[in-house]
Amino acid sequence: MRSMSTTAPATVDPPPFTVGELRDRRSRLLAAAAAEGADTVVAYGANRAGSAIPWLTTWPVTREAVAVLDPDRPVRLFVGFPNHVPAARRAVHGPGLGDEAEALDGDTAARVVEALARSGPPRRVGLVGPFPYAVRDAIAAWATGLVSLDRAYTRLRMTKSAEELVWLEHAAALTDRAAAALLHAAGEGASEREMVAAAEQAYRAAGGTHHICYISVTSMNSPDRCVPAQFPSDRRARPGSVVIFELSAGWGPDHPAQLLRTATVDAPPTPLYARLHEVAEAVRDDLLASIRPGALPADLLTVLDRVRAEGFTLVDDLIHGLGGGYLPPVLSVRSDQPRGLHAEPLRPGMTLVVQPNVCTADLSAGVQTGEMVVVTETGCRSLHRFPPGLLRVPDSAFAGSDR
Repeated sequence: MRSMSTTAPATVDPPPFTVGELRDRRSRLLAAAAAEGADTVVAYGANRAGSAIPWLTTWPVTREAVAVLDPDRPVRLFVGFPNHVPAARRAVHGPGLGDEAEALDGDTAARVVEALARSGPPRRVGLVGPFPYAVRDAIAAWATGLVSLDRAYTRLRMTKSAEELVWLEHAAALTDRAAAALLHAAGEGASEREMVAAAEQAYRAAGGTHHICYISVTSMNSPDRCVPAQFPSDRRARPGSVVIFELSAGWGPDHPAQLLRTATVDAPPTPLYARLHEVAEAVRDDLLASIRPGALPADLLTVLDRVRAEGFTLVDDLIHGLGGGYLPPVLSVRSDQPRGLHAEPLRPGMTLVVQPNVCTADLSAGVQTGEMVVVTETGCRSLHRFPPGLLRVPDSAFAGSDR
C-alpha cells in the first residue's frame, strides 16, 4: 500500500495539429467513403456530441454543427448559433487549410442540401454522426444514395496518430495532476462535491477540458458503494473511508485520458478491501501482459475466471477504447463473445483503458484500478505516471480538522 504524494509535474502544452495531420484524416475518411461508393462526406454533431466534426476541422461541437467534405476542396463548416461562428472561423482558419465556417441560420436540413448543391449535381453521400431524421431525409431526397460511414469512421478512430498520442499523453499528465488534487482534498476531509471541484480546478487552470469525474466515498466497515458515482454527493471522507474514482481530463475536444484508483483515508484497508484490490491488481497485470498487436479481445476475457473464482464480480467495463469516442473493444463481465469491431485483433496505436472494477457479489463494496495504455509494436505502455496500487491519503491529513 502506498502513501499518496500530492506533487504533480509541470506540463508543457502540446502543439496544435498540423496541416498534414488534418489532411491525412480527411483523405482516409474520403477513401473509406469511396470504398462504399460515396463521393461526398457529411458529418453531423449537436449538443457537444459528434466527434467527427472536431477530428476533421478542430472545431468542437457546441449547439449544432455540420461539415461537408468533398475531395480536393476545403471543408465547409456550418455552425448553430451565429455568435459561435467567429470562434469557429478562427478554429478552421488556424490550420491553414482554407476551410470556411458560417452560421446554420434557418432550417438545418435546407442549409445542408443547399451547400451540397453548390458543389455539383446530386451524388452518393456518406454520413457520419447522429443525424436527425429531418436532416437525413432531406439529404436522401437530394442525393443519388446514402451510405453510413459510422463503422468505417470508428475503425479509423480506434488507432491514434503520433500527433494524437502527444495530445493524449498531455491529457494523461493533466489527469494525474487532477487525481493528486482530488486525493489531497480527500485527505482534508472534503466531500465528494469538493473533491470533484478540486480535480476540475487542477486541470481547468492548465487549459484541460472536462470529460468525466466519477467518485464514491463509503465506509470500509459498512460499505454501500461498489463503483464511482456519476453525480457527486455531500458525503465526506472520514477516517476509515475508502475513496474510489474514475477521472478523465482532456486536451482539446475528444482527447481525454483516464485514471482509476482506490484510496483509504487515514486507515489501512480492511481485509475485504485488501483482498478486493489484490484481485483487481492481479487481473490488471494479467491484462497488461496480454495486450499486444494481434491479441484477440475474446482471449482477454479469460482473466474474469480469476474474479469468479474469488466469488467476486465486476460492474464497470473490464477494458474499453477511448480517445475519439468510447471505442471498441468494449469488454465486461456482461460480454458475450465479442463481435464486429469489438472482435478485431488489437493494433499498434490503439488506446485502451484497462480498469478492473472488482466488487463483492452483493455489490456493497468494490474497488477501481487502471488507466489508459497504448498498444505498441511489442506490447503496451501506460500514458500515465500516477502511483499504482492501493493508495492511502496521509495519516496526518486530519490533524487539527474539526470536520
